[in-house]
Amino acid sequence: MNAGGEFLEDESAPAPTASIEIAGVTLLADISGALFWKEQSLLVVSDLHLEKGSSFAARGVLLPPYDTVATLGRLASAVARHDPKIVIALGDSFHDRTAHRRLSAPDREALAALQARRDWIWISGNHDPALPSDLGGTVATEVAIGPIVFRHEPTGAFGEIAGHLHPKARVATRARWLERRCFASDGERMVMPAFGAFTGGLSIRDDAFAKIFSRAFVAHVLGDLRLHTISAARCY
Repeated sequence: MNAGGEFLEDESAPAPTASIEIAGVTLLADISGALFWKEQSLLVVSDLHLEKGSSFAARGVLLPPYDTVATLGRLASAVARHDPKIVIALGDSFHDRTAHRRLSAPDREALAALQARRDWIWISGNHDPALPSDLGGTVATEVAIGPIVFRHEPTGAFGEIAGHLHPKARVATRARWLERRCFASDGERMVMPAFGAFTGGLSIRDDAFAKIFSRAFVAHVLGDLRLHTISAARCY
């Protein structure tokens, strides 16, 4: 990002993570859309929406049936990069209540491999409020560690890290406009980007974000090579 607010990808060498402080805790925002808490060896992802493609296909809306493979592949890369002891999936991990039944055998095996030797916590979301016990890991409505609370739907509470809203930022480049997923944060709370391959997004200029953040906040925008930090007020 240059001084004029333009989104540039050739500023410097690639930097796949950026430090973000929430409620006094330093976290690493990963270019994949994951969040890593090094001191806790904890990786957080939100809104995987696995099997969204098959859900749409059942309603006659045909999408390429590769979203689960793509999402799990990106998650595997983030897990390999940080090697966490704990993984928290912040809700809406599955696109609907029966999506877990539609997982292919290879996708189930890939998920099991990611869970191996790790504590895995599924936070229930509005799309998947009743997660089954045969997915591996444990199910919770929220998780509190120190000053941080992980939950699906944001309330605006201090120390909260949530998902649900799929934040995205519209930013200017030298040649065109781009819409990219982003972390939204004011240093006291955060809304994470959706991680799923087929997930859409909600503009951080939407009133839903103004209700969560009590003060000016920023977008940590996911670029191709690095994260870019820009004031939400300068996004479009």
